[in-house]
Amino acid sequence: MIKHGFAFFLLFISFSLYAQEEMVQSIYFDTNKSDVDLKQTSQMVDFIKKIDSTRIESIQIFGYCDDVGKDDYNRKLSTERANKVKSKIIDNGITNKIIVTIEGKGRILIEDDIVDNLPAVRSKNRRVDVVLNLKPLPKEDLKIPGVYPTFTKDNIVGDRIVLSDMLFERGSSVLTVKCKNELDKMAKLLNKYKNLHIEIQGHVCCTPPNHKEAIDKATKKRKLSQNRAESVYKYLISKKIAKDRLTFKGYGNTVSLGKSPELDRRVELVITKL
Repeated sequence: MIKHGFAFFLLFISFSLYAQEEMVQSIYFDTNKSDVDLKQTSQMVDFIKKIDSTRIESIQIFGYCDDVGKDDYNRKLSTERANKVKSKIIDNGITNKIIVTIEGKGRILIEDDIVDNLPAVRSKNRRVDVVLNLKPLPKEDLKIPGVYPTFTKDNIVGDRIVLSDMLFERGSSVLTVKCKNELDKMAKLLNKYKNLHIEIQGHVCCTPPNHKEAIDKATKKRKLSQNRAESVYKYLISKKIAKDRLTFKGYGNTVSLGKSPELDRRVELVITKL
């Protein structure tokens, strides 16, 4: 059994000019327990106080339980966990005014395809997430060799086109309006540079370490990056781009840009032939 633990990670969520940043601290609990010990409290408060206070818009606190037990019991326990974390935060000088949500979410169901190491999976579901919503910062300038924002006459084989507005919602392979607008521009350029062939590469972010691919919430299958790439492939074909100029492939979480996690919810257009 994994004892009380502490972890945090970053999530970046936006499709506008600026990225909305969330910083999430997770606190883990033993089965049927809701107490927060001194070490956890100290780590949690230090985590919050290290953030520039002028950037913190609000704090949300969400409690969870594993999938064992009845719904009513788990809902109550998850709420109790969230409230105890809130009390610890306030007792240590964090103003109550910016805490906008305290909610017990109840149990987290185990995905059908997870069969290995269930105790470890469940231990990660017995937690409270403290979500810091931060005021937005400007989008990152990628500045990665071989990565470009559009096609040009100077491109070479292997160049990667990464579009700033070609980002998918979490768990989705559905093209947004912004995605389609970007692809309309790419289709015009592909029609201009008629000898250019591309591989459409789908990617995902934020999957657990034991999974290289994510689940598409529409199909319930662990093929999200593949489905994203295929969505772009089909859209470009609908724009009269010849099939023999296009291939597509899902790369899961194996090719991160090393930047904001939101940028890994992307599809790249990689030049394979000129």
